[in-house]
Amino acid sequence: MEKFDQERLLNELRNPKTQQQAFAKLVKEFSERLYWQIRKMVISHDDTNDILQDVFIKAWTNINNFRGDSKLSTWLYRIAINESITFINKKRAQNNISVDEEDSFLLNTLEGDEYFDGDEAQKLLQKAILTLPDKQRLVFQMKYFEEMKYETMSDILGTSVGALKASYHHAVKKIEAFLSNVH
Repeated sequence: MEKFDQERLLNELRNPKTQQQAFAKLVKEFSERLYWQIRKMVISHDDTNDILQDVFIKAWTNINNFRGDSKLSTWLYRIAINESITFINKKRAQNNISVDEEDSFLLNTLEGDEYFDGDEAQKLLQKAILTLPDKQRLVFQMKYFEEMKYETMSDILGTSVGALKASYHHAVKKIEAFLSNVH
């Protein structure tokens, strides 16, 4: 299997003759990873698909503005995370929920998710994760589920490695506390 070359793809994306084909490659390469990143944040399969479409629309319309200061994948993750946070904030506003309150609408979505195929332990972990503030939730998911390096997260989130390590540590402590109070 040919190794994915982000540099070459970027050159193809910048060339009007190869742009559409290159964008199809981009979608094929990143759809699944971005889907799961978004899904972990918004829980709902349908909402995730909608947001994923928005991410690729935003990427397509802004590809000529992409300067290449970061990797293409970093840029796409940043768009996906921003779109997910925007979606969650809209949901909060619709439900009159402040940022400090628990995202009960996400818990309800998890409870009623027909696509969720995890066992009770998985569901408990997801509930614990949903009690975290947005940034901690994001850092925990990127580190725990995606095994992403702190340096990569730092590029995506624009946060120092030290702050990300602290966020992850606090998230783990809160999840442990949540899970120990369940039994």
